[in-house]
Amino acid sequence: MRVTQSMLSQNMLRNLSSSYNNMGKLQEQLNTGKRVTRPSDDPVVIMKSLGYGMQVNRVEQYQKNLGEVNNWLDSSDDALDGVGQVLHRARELAANAANTGAMTENDRKMIKVELEQLQNQLHDLANTKVGDKHIFSGKMTDQPLFDKTTGKYQSGASFKENVSIEVFDGVDLRVSTNVSDMFNNINQLFTDIKNDKDDKYDFSSALEKIDGLLDDVLIKRADIGARSNRAELMDNRLQMQEGAAKKQRSENEDIDYEKTITDLITSESIHRATLSVGARIIQPSLTDFLR
Repeated sequence: MRVTQSMLSQNMLRNLSSSYNNMGKLQEQLNTGKRVTRPSDDPVVIMKSLGYGMQVNRVEQYQKNLGEVNNWLDSSDDALDGVGQVLHRARELAANAANTGAMTENDRKMIKVELEQLQNQLHDLANTKVGDKHIFSGKMTDQPLFDKTTGKYQSGASFKENVSIEVFDGVDLRVSTNVSDMFNNINQLFTDIKNDKDDKYDFSSALEKIDGLLDDVLIKRADIGARSNRAELMDNRLQMQEGAAKKQRSENEDIDYEKTITDLITSESIHRATLSVGARIIQPSLTDFLR
């Protein structure tokens, strides 16, 4: 096959265009820090990156869910701590009232007044909210456990159903704490004392009942503590999953800066050599000799 001057020129121009494209791609990689910026660059890398990205996003969503779990559990524990304080104060009052020799009729009335205020505090604690959700109302998070209109604690089946939040693939953590019966029992005790018109209430028996209610509060708080510990373990697991997913994504799509810079320098050297050789290949035309 006869090689003409035109063929040599076309090949040189094609090689120069390829060299420019190669340098342009390397410069873009250095600017973005990514091996690929569009699907056509490398479909396999793009598909893997999408998969790793979805995994990172899923882990981040689980971490947000875990934050909601901690809000519920911390708020529940704080509320029950308040219930415990109310019961401890009620026990002090009951112990004083049980001392019939030292208590006057007026003293007993003052005790009943304070117990009523403690009862109101319990109503507020029973209606504790996280955001716009009542945390002690089971599935009925849009309704308060204590209905101030009726003056009663709601006790339907839905108010005892558990609420769970997903914190990992197929892993749900229960965030609700069933305390409706406990609040009802405390409320009933305070109501019985308040309704005693003849000052004949047996405060000694009240002490035993309050001790039992304090045990109930401690059991509920221990359950919350156990779930909080598990939430902390899940948080550690999610952090490890997030780190692994981000590392895989980085290894898949991020460039090696040292290698890319070296490749760019090499490409520039080859390009200069191509230009030099091209200048030699393009021979003077007849017109140049006739000038």
